[in-house]
Amino acid sequence: MTVITFTVSVLCLLPQVVLARWACMRACPPSCTCTPEKNCSVLCDRSRLAELPGEFPCEAAAINLDKNALKFLSERAFGTLPSLKSLSLEHNNISFITPGAFKGLPNLVELKLANNDYISYLHTRTFTGLKKLVRLDLSNCNLFNLPDRIFIEQPALKEVFFFENKFRRIPGTFRGMENLTHIYLERCKIEAVAYNSLLGLSRLKFLNLQENRINVIHDQSFQDLLRLENFFLNDNQLTDLPRSAFKGLSCLKMLNLGGNKLINVSRTWFSDLVELEVLYLDRNQLVNIEEGTFENLTSLITLHLNSNNLTTLPFPVFQPVYFLGRLFLFRNPWECDCSLEWLKDWMESYKLVRDIPCASPSSVAGLDLAEVVFAKVNGTCLDPGELNLTTGVVGGRRHHGEPLQQPDLQAAAAGAPGGDGERDGEPPQRDAAGARGGAALRGGRRATGQREPNLSLEHGSVAHVGFDRTIRESLLSLWYENFGDGVCFLTDSEE
Repeated sequence: MTVITFTVSVLCLLPQVVLARWACMRACPPSCTCTPEKNCSVLCDRSRLAELPGEFPCEAAAINLDKNALKFLSERAFGTLPSLKSLSLEHNNISFITPGAFKGLPNLVELKLANNDYISYLHTRTFTGLKKLVRLDLSNCNLFNLPDRIFIEQPALKEVFFFENKFRRIPGTFRGMENLTHIYLERCKIEAVAYNSLLGLSRLKFLNLQENRINVIHDQSFQDLLRLENFFLNDNQLTDLPRSAFKGLSCLKMLNLGGNKLINVSRTWFSDLVELEVLYLDRNQLVNIEEGTFENLTSLITLHLNSNNLTTLPFPVFQPVYFLGRLFLFRNPWECDCSLEWLKDWMESYKLVRDIPCASPSSVAGLDLAEVVFAKVNGTCLDPGELNLTTGVVGGRRHHGEPLQQPDLQAAAAGAPGGDGERDGEPPQRDAAGARGGAALRGGRRATGQREPNLSLEHGSVAHVGFDRTIRESLLSLWYENFGDGVCFLTDSEE
């Protein structure tokens, strides 16, 4: 009797924390490991369990049952565990969850059921009793739909992971769940976004619909997503969007529309996205972007337009007044004419874009836009197809990548009749270099009444640009001054 009394007395004197740890360790199921803290974690993963243990420590805060062989969850499968916050049942063979299976877990915050390939159906009352549930993961299962009222008892639910299931539409059960902040529905089989699919989700910040089969988005489908910050619509089958598709999404910071089949971009799509920082339009089939499309994107840091069918990007389309980030334009068939001169100047000034290979005109095909020289006559830009002055010309004088002095074509034009370089009735005056250039011309010039040759260069060329003979002679004189013996004469052509 004395011994028993002494033992009880000692136990009563032990701190409550020690007693709780002892109780948790004492009730640890076979084949599991329990951590020693008061609110212990029960680790039963990879234990080849075909059935749930009969008892768990009532002080357990987390239970991990991943990668076992569990097939069935009965009602109150875990008994009463008032301290449990996290329960993970991933990578099992669960095929059926009895309604009320999670009763007795009133404080559960996180439930993971991902990677259970045999879960194809959930009862309306599957999650009854989980009033404090915040995070639910049922990704990579075999679900075709969700009951409309399955989350009626989960007012605290904020994050739902349902990616890699077999939904053909966005489950209507999410409608009106005003506390949801994150929805993951990527890599399902969703074909459309209806106007009412996302109604009432006023606190949603993150929506992932990438890698589905979405080919149509109804007008005003996103009208209630006023706090949305990250939106993934990439790798679907979109060919067009409603004109006001993203109207009101003034908090959006990242929008991914890459990997679709968009051909044109409307100026109305992004007009409300004043906080947008990153925009993906890559891997589409874009050929046209309307003027003013990006003018309201005053917070934009990164714009992806690579891997499309763009040939030009006129300045009115993209006026980089506020843009201080990166612009990705590679893998487009760019036509490097004067409409892209502004872009080259901007590239050189800010160093925020590179890799813009030219597909045309043929005289600069294969060069990067940064290597193309845009010449001017009387302040007017000449396309490389008209006056082929590019840094690709070697001519015995320079190698690729070295700086090139651009001829002063305005000065050349001044030598035309009526210009500053000609007096009344007198031919224009030339310096020694000009005379030397004239000598080069005389090798291919005609006498009076003879044909005038079409003069060009092997790589970059001074092509026939429709000027009169005097201007052309002046241009070629300047060309000879800059490039020396790089001039070669080809066949004559009729005027």
